[in-house]
Amino acid sequence: MTSINSSIPISTELASWLASFEPHSWLKNGHLMTIAGNYFPRPALDLPTEAEAVEVDASDASRVLCHCHWQPKPVRPARLTVVLVHGLEGSTDSGYMHGLAARAYAAGMNVVRMNMRSCGDSETLSPTLYHAGLSSDVAAVVRCFTVRFGLKRVALVGYSMGGNMVLKMAGEWGVQPPLAAVATVCPAIDLAAGSDALHEGINRFYEQHFLRRLMRHVQRKAALFPGIYQAEDLGHVRSIREFDQKVVARYCGFSSAEDYYNRSASARVVDRIAVPTLILCAQDDPFIRLLPKTRARILANSHIAFVESRHGGHCAFLGREAGEEIHWAEAAVIRFLEAVTAGDAYSAAALSACAASQLQY
Repeated sequence: MTSINSSIPISTELASWLASFEPHSWLKNGHLMTIAGNYFPRPALDLPTEAEAVEVDASDASRVLCHCHWQPKPVRPARLTVVLVHGLEGSTDSGYMHGLAARAYAAGMNVVRMNMRSCGDSETLSPTLYHAGLSSDVAAVVRCFTVRFGLKRVALVGYSMGGNMVLKMAGEWGVQPPLAAVATVCPAIDLAAGSDALHEGINRFYEQHFLRRLMRHVQRKAALFPGIYQAEDLGHVRSIREFDQKVVARYCGFSSAEDYYNRSASARVVDRIAVPTLILCAQDDPFIRLLPKTRARILANSHIAFVESRHGGHCAFLGREAGEEIHWAEAAVIRFLEAVTAGDAYSAAALSACAASQLQY
């Protein structure tokens, strides 16, 4: 059953791309959904072209590693190019990155799977660490391939932390070709609130999982760049906020964890987004938090379609449908991009569809 909380009519175009989400009958608990989504098996990524590995110069002597799947040369510049950005401690090989890549390529799009700097076994390419505010790295990737291939339209897709990065870039760019659309799944828009939520009750299970991987990441960087990092000085890090204080702030140019959260959160610029944008989230997401003032900014922006389901967990959205449709969020993202970027220009109907303030399932 779909209920709509909006003063703006929902157009036919919106209904055509947004199918109702019905969670798997065993996964109506946000924690179970989140865990199942992380481990649910997918077929191996099997595309008709070999992935091209490209190292893109970002800034401060850093490079980001991308894996690209291009449509044939005669049509490549005119086809929509989708840049996919993973979440915290993910990579281009994360399951949702493979799932989105396969769907986008099958829909005729060029696909760029982007590793955040130092992710995906690319630590040697950068003396610096990744963090949620590096929208400039996404911009560098867009500019690189736009110049190389003369791309006409680029869409950004981000999960969780990657969602914050692409929303931040969209807010910073405004109307600037070739940016054509943005889609996000469970974006970490309010970084401080999400960080603190990870330290609450059962959520510490996720927090400790992330911390173990983050600390191993720092230890590898310290081995590669001993003149920069002193991992032995960190002591026992008990929370994500403490990690951001001791590591991210110290090594990424912030005065404190709070300074990092304030300067890096897309919540600051979400009201400046000026291209069709999808924000897809779940009410039972264990640790993504959206502050009331941020929600108000989102709902006031006519370029944003804000879709909030009752169930879905964190970036999981495993539905009742069998086959490819079980990964509901991935299918919704691709249908959204097809709807709002059809043809050489946005249709008035598609833009009107994006103006729907809030949909709840």
